[in-house]
Amino acid sequence: MKDITITEGSGNVFLDLGFEPAEAEVMKLRAEVMIRTAQQLKERGWTQAEAARHLGITQPRVSRLLKGKVEDFSLDMLLTLAARAGLHAELRMSV
Repeated sequence: MKDITITEGSGNVFLDLGFEPAEAEVMKLRAEVMIRTAQQLKERGWTQAEAARHLGITQPRVSRLLKGKVEDFSLDMLLTLAARAGLHAELRMSV
């Protein structure tokens, strides 16, 4: 147990993984929107095929969304899909 080192995270796993700060922030936002959208689809009880119809994308694309393939979706597309799923996004910025 003496060899264990615990390092507190920054609150952004992508920053902790070494991504440049601006890129890490966008990746964090994409992940958050993706998670919330996937939760919304689950709450609605939609199958992947039903979700595809409502979201206007293919079923394989829904599958990638639900699997958390962040790299496959831009923030713009994720916000569009979230809106189509019935979510309303707000952007707050701080220093």
